[in-house]
Amino acid sequence: MNQKRKAVFEEASVWRAIFTMAIPAMINILVMILYNMADMFFIGQLGNSALVAAVSISSPVFTMMMAFGSMIGGGGCALIARTLGAGDSEHVRLYSSLCCWGSVLIGGVFTIVILLFQSPILSVLGANSEFWGYAKTYLTILAFGAPVMIFTTGMGNVVRSEGAVKEGMIGNLISTITNIVLDPLFILVLKWDVAGAAAATVIGNLAGAGYLIRYIRFKGSNLSLSFKLAASAPGQFRKIIAVGLPNGTNNILSSISATMANNLLVSYGTVAVAAMAASGKSTTIISMIQMGICMGVQPLMAYNYGAKKLARLRETVMKLEILTFTFGLVTTLFCLFQSESIIHLFLKDPNALELGTQMIRLRVITGPILGLYYISSNFLQASGNAKMSMLVSLLRQGILFIPMIYVMNAMFGVTGNICAHIAADTLATLIGVILAVRQYRSLQKALVS
Repeated sequence: MNQKRKAVFEEASVWRAIFTMAIPAMINILVMILYNMADMFFIGQLGNSALVAAVSISSPVFTMMMAFGSMIGGGGCALIARTLGAGDSEHVRLYSSLCCWGSVLIGGVFTIVILLFQSPILSVLGANSEFWGYAKTYLTILAFGAPVMIFTTGMGNVVRSEGAVKEGMIGNLISTITNIVLDPLFILVLKWDVAGAAAATVIGNLAGAGYLIRYIRFKGSNLSLSFKLAASAPGQFRKIIAVGLPNGTNNILSSISATMANNLLVSYGTVAVAAMAASGKSTTIISMIQMGICMGVQPLMAYNYGAKKLARLRETVMKLEILTFTFGLVTTLFCLFQSESIIHLFLKDPNALELGTQMIRLRVITGPILGLYYISSNFLQASGNAKMSMLVSLLRQGILFIPMIYVMNAMFGVTGNICAHIAADTLATLIGVILAVRQYRSLQKALVS
C-alpha cells in the first residue's frame, strides 16, 4: 500500500476518510444503476411491454452472476484490507490471484449450466408464451458473457482493498459508458431489441475488464493476477468465499426473491411484471447507493479493526449512520414527489404506468433506514464475524421476505407483493442493528482486556 493511501486509512479525519472512500463508491454505484437501467430504458422506448417483461424475467440470472462477483470481490476486498492492516503483504498477492481465476472459473460454470438447462431455467423464472422467445435470446447472450461479467464485478471490488477506489470506479465507468453508447445503436438503430441489450452488456464488461487487468498488472502495488500463484494454494479460496459469502448471499437471495415475486406477478399479467420491473429499477437508487457507501468504507472499517483502532472504528460507523440516513431521506422524498415522471421513463402503456406509479410510492417507504441495514452487515463482515454477517444477509431477502411474500400476496394481491418488501426491510434492519451493537461491545471488551 502506498503512503498516500495508508495515510487515508490511519491519519486523515474520519469524515475525510469516509468521503475519500465513499464518493468514488457512490459514483461507482450510480454508474452501475445507470448500467442496469440502460437496457430497460432503451427497450422501453420500443413501446412493447413484453420486451420489458423479458428483460425483467431474465434479470435474476444477471443478478446471480453479480452475486458471485460480489462474493469473490467483497470477500477478497475485506480479507486483503484486513491483511494489509495487520502488515502481512505476502498473502495479498495470493488472495488477489485467487479472486481473479476463481471468478473466471465460476463464470465458465455459469455459461455451461445456463446453456444446458435454459428451458427449465426460463420456466422457473416465470416466463410465459408472450415473452418466452425474447427472454431466451437475452439469456443466451448473457450466458456467453458470464466469465467476464463475474471477473469485472469481482476484481472491481478487489482493487479497492488497497485504497484504489478511483481505479475501481473507472473500471465500472468504462463498462457502463460502453454499454450506454452501444444500447441505442444495437436496440434502436440496428433493431436487435433484447439481443442488442444483452450484447451491449457483455461488450461493456469486456471493456471494463481490460482496464482492470491493465491497472493490476502495471499499477497495483500489492495485487497479482498470477495463475501459478493461485494454483499453488487453491484451498485458500475458501477463506475468500467465507468472508464474501454475506455479500454474495444477499444478491443471490435478491435473485431468488425476484424470481418468486415475478412468478406470483405473472398471474396478474405481463403489465404487472413490467410495472414491478420498472418501479424496482426506479427505486433501487436508494438502497444501492447506501449499500455502495457502506461497501466503499468497509476497507476502512476492516483496516482499523485489523490495526485494533477501536475509537476510529466507532467514529466511522457513527458518521456512516448520519450519511446514509440523510441520503436515504432526501432520495425517498424525491421519488415520492416525482413518481409519475420517473415511471414514464420506462413504460408507455397507461395501465402499466398507473400501477408502476403506485408501486414506486410504496417501495420507497423504508429508504431512510436501509443504510442501517447495510452498515450492520458490513460492520459484522469487516470485524470478521462472517456468521452474523451471513445471518443479517439472509434475513432481508430470505428468512423474512420469502414467507412474507407468499402470505401477503395471498391476502392483498399485487399490493401485498410490494408490502412484503417493506415488512422484510424493516425487521431485517432492526435485527441487524441489534447484532452489530452486540458485536461492537464484544470487540470493545476483548480489546480492553
